[in-house]
Amino acid sequence: MAENRRDFLKKMGLITVIGATGSACNTLNNLVSTETKPHKIPLWKGFNLLNKFNPQNQSAFNEKDFEIIAGWGFNFVRLPLSYWTWSSEDDWYSVNEKVLQEIDQAVDFGKRYNLHVNLNFHRLPGYCINNPKPPTNLFEDEVPLLAAEFQWKQFAQRYKGISSKLLSFNLINEAPSVSVEKYDKVARRLIRAIRNEDPERLIFVDGKDVGRTPLMTLTDVPNIVQSGRGYDPMLISHFRATWPNMEQLMSFPEDKLSWPLVANGKRYDRQSIYESSAKPWQPWIAQGGNVHIGEMGCYNKTPHEVALAWLEDVFSVFKEQGWGWSLWNLQGDFGVLNSRRKDVKYENFKGMLLDRKMLELLKRS
Repeated sequence: MAENRRDFLKKMGLITVIGATGSACNTLNNLVSTETKPHKIPLWKGFNLLNKFNPQNQSAFNEKDFEIIAGWGFNFVRLPLSYWTWSSEDDWYSVNEKVLQEIDQAVDFGKRYNLHVNLNFHRLPGYCINNPKPPTNLFEDEVPLLAAEFQWKQFAQRYKGISSKLLSFNLINEAPSVSVEKYDKVARRLIRAIRNEDPERLIFVDGKDVGRTPLMTLTDVPNIVQSGRGYDPMLISHFRATWPNMEQLMSFPEDKLSWPLVANGKRYDRQSIYESSAKPWQPWIAQGGNVHIGEMGCYNKTPHEVALAWLEDVFSVFKEQGWGWSLWNLQGDFGVLNSRRKDVKYENFKGMLLDRKMLELLKRS
């Protein structure tokens, strides 16, 4: 199977091995025009839309979501995509054109409602932060990396000509705590696959360590944004969530949960949010780099007043930095619509249940 994939990629013109530094840097710089040198990005604020996040429960994107987001005054949507929705683990090079056309439609909705659309590969060959974990390793193995290049290449070809003011690509969701060298190699290969086809595409690179640490080796690469997270402390943002597999999230007494928070002898407050979520990015900013918070939010098991108090401080830190953000999510357990919180007085909004307090907090942030 590996040999078949390699042969296929040779035909696609994708196998050109480049180093993690040196020639890769030169190649990338040659691929990008002087018009795409680093510049300040707009203050993009909005929501993650999860229609293509779960291949078992995927759907076409809903125009009404775009209309609502724009109507509230936001200007950004991030679309976490699993490549399994249009391809499969068994055949990385299969493409379901119908599903890709549904992504095309989301890009068109973004144009229609003046929302910047950020296409994020939440799952790609060889890596996903969520279970099930793939049998190969994007950061260790050449074969899934070649397949990931193929997947991004087809997106680059598909959307070439659409302005980066309207559309950007987000390489990998929440890269793990691998070495700088391993992440740098993967990031440069994927950037190169995109910019061979579309030299001016704006690209978001999630920080390493699950989006929390800038990849400083990319300071030479033009026209990129690094993407951070707004989930600290997890005891607030993911209280009673099972998927992080953190015992404290399940055992910490709810009546002790507050904001500011004291847990295990440590105090968590606005300053701790700055230390964990903003301070690590200062070296990147000092080099002229842009930061956007691709994901943030609070799970619906956190008491609502605690969640709102915490979010006030999170947003104030990001506002102080001049950063945009994207709430996980619009509708669902972290969102402002149909969030299923037990302690919220919801408002009926277009047939959905609206958390008005949270929405007003977002709008003033």
